[in-house]
Amino acid sequence: MKTMVTKRGQVSIPSDIRKKFHIEPESRVEWVADGNLIKVIPLPKDAVAAFKGRGGKKYTSKDLIKDRCAERRKEDEKNR
Repeated sequence: MKTMVTKRGQVSIPSDIRKKFHIEPESRVEWVADGNLIKVIPLPKDAVAAFKGRGGKKYTSKDLIKDRCAERRKEDEKNR
């Protein structure tokens, strides 16, 4: 899917992508530069809940993004 960047640097997320990943107004996303790629990763509404069950392990935002990417890949493979 192609979209255009506005003069203010804004990008619209296509409707079907927003629906698939439950991106609603006021949702947060993380932009990650990965080599020649730009990844846009939806962040959980409740970051604290996303970290539950991680006790004792130092868990960074990079770890969270990595986990979310893995979850998305699994979900995409299931939906094929």
